[in-house]
Amino acid sequence: MKKYVYLFNEGNSQMKELLGGKGANLAEMTRIGLPVPFGFTISTEACNAYYEAEKTIPADVVSEVLGALGKLEENTGKKLGDPANPLLVSVRSGSVHSMPGMMDTILNLGLNDETAEGMALLTGNPRFVYDSYRRFIQMFSDVVLGVDVFFFEQYLEEKRTEKGYASDPEMKAGDWAEVIEGYKKIVEKHTRKQFPQDPTEQLFLSINAVFNSWNNQRAIVYRNLNKIPDHLGTAVNIQSMVFGNMGNDSGTGVAFTRNPSTGEHVLYGEYLINAQGEDVVAGIRTPQPIKTLEEEMPKVYNQFAELCKKLEKHYLEMQDIEFTVERGNLFILQTRTGKRTAQAAIRIAVEMVEEGLISKHDALMRVEPDQLNQLLHRRIDDKFERVRLAKGLPASPGAATGIVVFDADEAEALNKEGKKVILVRPETTPDDIHGIIAAQAVVTSRGGMTSHAAVVARGMGKACICGCEALKIDLKEKLFQVGDTIVKHHDVITIDGGTGELMLGDIPMIEPELSEEFQELLSWADEVRTISVRANADNPVDTMKALEFGAEGIGLTRTEHMFMDAERVPVVQEMILSESFEERSAALEKLLPMQKEDFEGIFETIKELPVTIRLLDPPLHEFMPDKEELLVEITKLQILDPDAPELREKQLLLKKVRQLEEFNPMLGHRGCRLGMINPEIYAMQVKAIFYAAASVAEKGIKVRPEIMIPLVGHVHELRQMRQLVIDAADQIQAETGRVFEYTIGTMIEIPRAALTADEIAEEADFFSFGTNDLTQTTFGYSRDDAEGKFLQAYIENKVLPDNPFAVLDQNGVGKLVEMAVKLGRKTKPGLKTGICGEHGGEKSSIDFVFRMGLNYVSCSPFRVPLARLAAAQATIRHGKVVESPVFNA
Repeated sequence: MKKYVYLFNEGNSQMKELLGGKGANLAEMTRIGLPVPFGFTISTEACNAYYEAEKTIPADVVSEVLGALGKLEENTGKKLGDPANPLLVSVRSGSVHSMPGMMDTILNLGLNDETAEGMALLTGNPRFVYDSYRRFIQMFSDVVLGVDVFFFEQYLEEKRTEKGYASDPEMKAGDWAEVIEGYKKIVEKHTRKQFPQDPTEQLFLSINAVFNSWNNQRAIVYRNLNKIPDHLGTAVNIQSMVFGNMGNDSGTGVAFTRNPSTGEHVLYGEYLINAQGEDVVAGIRTPQPIKTLEEEMPKVYNQFAELCKKLEKHYLEMQDIEFTVERGNLFILQTRTGKRTAQAAIRIAVEMVEEGLISKHDALMRVEPDQLNQLLHRRIDDKFERVRLAKGLPASPGAATGIVVFDADEAEALNKEGKKVILVRPETTPDDIHGIIAAQAVVTSRGGMTSHAAVVARGMGKACICGCEALKIDLKEKLFQVGDTIVKHHDVITIDGGTGELMLGDIPMIEPELSEEFQELLSWADEVRTISVRANADNPVDTMKALEFGAEGIGLTRTEHMFMDAERVPVVQEMILSESFEERSAALEKLLPMQKEDFEGIFETIKELPVTIRLLDPPLHEFMPDKEELLVEITKLQILDPDAPELREKQLLLKKVRQLEEFNPMLGHRGCRLGMINPEIYAMQVKAIFYAAASVAEKGIKVRPEIMIPLVGHVHELRQMRQLVIDAADQIQAETGRVFEYTIGTMIEIPRAALTADEIAEEADFFSFGTNDLTQTTFGYSRDDAEGKFLQAYIENKVLPDNPFAVLDQNGVGKLVEMAVKLGRKTKPGLKTGICGEHGGEKSSIDFVFRMGLNYVSCSPFRVPLARLAAAQATIRHGKVVESPVFNA
């Protein structure tokens, strides 16, 4: 005969298909010797048999349930329906997969008029018993009898008002007894039957309800959405109730086998004597630390401590345990993997390796890569409530508090006085760089995740929020407004760049802490991973930070950032405003030593590791003043001082700005197109690179620059630009007598480049995928506009699963990457490939990079540890090294 009912001690964790998730867990806990309140599980096969019998519980299932109930009564010494020592049980659904929408749990089944009286005598707490009884009537009537909970809530509210009470805790035992009678009348009115007093009838009606809930509308919709087969059915778990409020030898609590905040290997938690679980949650009484249980109930404490060791040894994880003590007897109600902070996760993983519980590979898979961001930046202390004023794009992680300033010059001046400031602007430009450096954080009302503020702040490791459109900034009055709230100049605000939240006032912070365990875990990651991890860095400071975090080279140096220094912008503008080749050459001669100095600083810091240097990428108008601001200045001068000499200068400047203006700058005169039309700009940059290489060579540093041509869409563009680089290198080699080791490659960021990668590879030594622009050009999205206007709605409405600028779109953009790698290596089997967009620091994108056989990822310095861990996890997850050419770093 088929078996339909299993006592908890007859199952195990491998029987999930038969016992459901909850049943299998309860069976496993019982199997390993935990004192679990005894019970039994009615299998998923019984559910299917119920439907085959046209929604009737088959006789053999009824028989097995009654037999299991008898064994449960024997095990507990209690009897269902016995007023002298009543057995009360909980009834829970338990499908194979967790399924919201199925039947709610029923607690305290077995209560009736007689057993409630018996329980009141046993516990000495009639108020608790009658409150439990009325909750049981309401719960049972709602989920089993179909009486809407509204009628009970309405009656209870009327009763409270009648008694003059404001809340349920004021209700006394006699009051609850009156409510019980009222509830029973509600049931009779709506079902035309009396509330069932026979506990066995209550039990079978509940089992029916669980089986029926498998096919309620919510469950069907959820199964269809998540592709869960209809034939699986649901199990039913019947478990004896235990009570922690039966005197001073009883209690209840929650504990972790290790400290979830720090990871320290000590029991951590709290409990209450003579209380139920809801008392701990409700906060009516102050719980005691778990350690004091050793004094109150030493026998129970020692038993619990031993069980904690057993649980960790079995589950090989820190456990979160709910327990109850009933009359000196310990019961474990639930155990599950405990949630923890990033700091605790790392310490626990490393110490469990040292204790011999898990392997290094297990430890690496235990830590969530995104958690590492918590450790590398200041963060808001979670103990303090945050009241959000506004929310923008989380452009750069970390948190900061400071006084609001609206001007970069003031930010710099106040910083020199030792004051902490947050720079708030509609958007930032290269002119604001000194203010960004001085500020604790930056907030802009416009711009996206690749705006000037976002890119600069990320590189510096500063918190930044962009595109916070709720902020109505008035620069003249020096204030911003969100709804009815006005924040004035020098008011204090706090921002969280990881969530995009802006809050009023000063909220305490937690400083970043890089523990020994953190370094140890990352060293294990380095032993495992096969992908190289580089950093995006544009100056020696960022380069040094990248090295501190374990970068193996620089995967992207954006040379345009070297032009954004406030002292250099006028020279750049002079170069742009030049009317002739001679004038432009003169301006470039001034920029050459500046660029050389920049490259020397990076080379001296990075030493023998590789450096990928991208030649100028953005359109020239980005280095020019804002057109609208120029118009305002010109108009003022025309009205107030029409003879002012600077009026003519500003008018000429406006004319040039208008000439450079483009309808779609992202797809306009930028990248290699700039180098094709103005090759002297790229020639100056390449010369600066090789002059710097020659200079550091005299100090014994041999560098390996990788020169990257941006925005190539056709092999002819790369062919011409490659020759430009070779010619410049030959010239400097002849001048200095030095021979340079260098490579020339391109950034693949245009779909056509990916589609013709076999041709482009003929002229390229490496491909670096600029996944930000490749995403923009593949989707046809302007990132700043998309993130500020419609992208969030797309994600919320499930049009897109993720922000494709944060998580690589593997089905679309990813296919172009895969195609380009295959085509490129068809032409050059040894072609080096990597990605240098922000996706280089995102875990699922790194997993994709590993599977596609790319050689490296490059990300911001503060995301290097995350990338190292994610790369190791990808290697472990896929079980073998994906074949790819071997290179130095």
